[in-house]
Amino acid sequence: MLRLLSLALGAAALALGASPAVMAKKKAAPPAEPPAWTTDAYASTYRPVASAPVLISGATVLIGNGERLDGADVLLQEGRIAAVGVGLTAPAGALRVDGSGKWVTPGIIDNHSHLGVYSSPGTESHADGNEMVNPVTAQVWAEHSVWPQDPGFAAALAGGVTTLQLLPGSANLVGGRGVTLKNVPSVDVQGMKFPGAPYGLKMACGENPKRVYGQRGGPMTRMGNVAGYRAAFIEAQEYAKRRAGADPGKRDLKLDTLAAAMAGEIQVHIHCYRADEIALMLDLAREFEFRIASIHHGVEAYKIADRLAGQGVCASLWADWWGFKMEAFDGIQENLVMVDRPPNSCAIVHSDSPEGIQRLNQEAAKAMAAGRRAGIEVAPERAIRWLTQNPARSLGILDQTGTLEAGKMGDVVLWNGTPFSSYALAEKVWIDGALMYDRKDPARQPVSDFHLGQTDSQGGTP
Repeated sequence: MLRLLSLALGAAALALGASPAVMAKKKAAPPAEPPAWTTDAYASTYRPVASAPVLISGATVLIGNGERLDGADVLLQEGRIAAVGVGLTAPAGALRVDGSGKWVTPGIIDNHSHLGVYSSPGTESHADGNEMVNPVTAQVWAEHSVWPQDPGFAAALAGGVTTLQLLPGSANLVGGRGVTLKNVPSVDVQGMKFPGAPYGLKMACGENPKRVYGQRGGPMTRMGNVAGYRAAFIEAQEYAKRRAGADPGKRDLKLDTLAAAMAGEIQVHIHCYRADEIALMLDLAREFEFRIASIHHGVEAYKIADRLAGQGVCASLWADWWGFKMEAFDGIQENLVMVDRPPNSCAIVHSDSPEGIQRLNQEAAKAMAAGRRAGIEVAPERAIRWLTQNPARSLGILDQTGTLEAGKMGDVVLWNGTPFSSYALAEKVWIDGALMYDRKDPARQPVSDFHLGQTDSQGGTP
């Protein structure tokens, strides 16, 4: 943003015939306040549930950063990770949880979900994820579609998911802003918003925009897609210069978002399958000086794994979805483990599915098994990073969550055994140190309005 402002001032000086030396002698004007691209009129009202200290003892602990501790303890206090180690002492009044024979991990983070914007039951009236009126709809915000009563949130919590990014769909070149939420019950979305998390920007390349807009004025080709991105970002560059000047003009919500992405204030997430198109998106980011936080779906990411790692770009992937359209045809089951191999890699298991989000741990296990068959062994302490540390990195919240390190949020899952098993169950889930889910206690199993009054033969909800 400051670079754009300096360019604008330099151009004005040359137009007036002033040399750099003359400009340097003049009294420096006070720096202009940068435009508040991300001013949040819908700020988070989330407050952690008050809770007593908790000591989980004697468990196998996966820290989330590649470390593993056997027979270890985890202490939660004042909503945060207080300590992780062996032989920890519980403070007075602490709740003790026996972790013998069990595993502890950070809360799972899904950085690609449409819960709340494509809510259950899946009716047309709940289809609020794609604003298919224009190829570029950067002005829309996913949070303004979120229905907190979507029963999918509770189902995801039972699978150990404590944080998730809700994104607009992929019909458009630029679909709008995503929002990162804590997976807690709330009447409104502000009560779920992850405090301080940056916004995401959803973009899409390839077949989807072509299919949706090919008979509606375009783009109808991949070259039309790229021309559309470039035109939008060029307009946003001009807007940023104008907003930084003496006559900022009228505010534009669409251009606010695109300018914020170029200023590094919004995390850019791009739906993109083919390796050649992923490379194009990396070039687009270089041209307009924005950073891609993650490429999503990327079934051909394995072909470009070194370049992704070298540029610090995460790849949010499925374990084995492929072949459902031409751009998904060259997928392989070893994709994720191959993306994970280079130094500084950032492989992520994501869902993009209200069912898949309930078993992300098993999706990671499938990728581990595919790697093993190919001679690539991935230890549990590394694989857990696909579900915790790496998605936190892509969302810009790694300083707060994603690993079990002292001072971070107390987002913790206690599993009945190794998480990477078809028999794995999340027994207890804490969010900010508060027990939000207990498999053995119906009072600790959130029920949405949609499920009220619906019980099975054992008295539980469907």
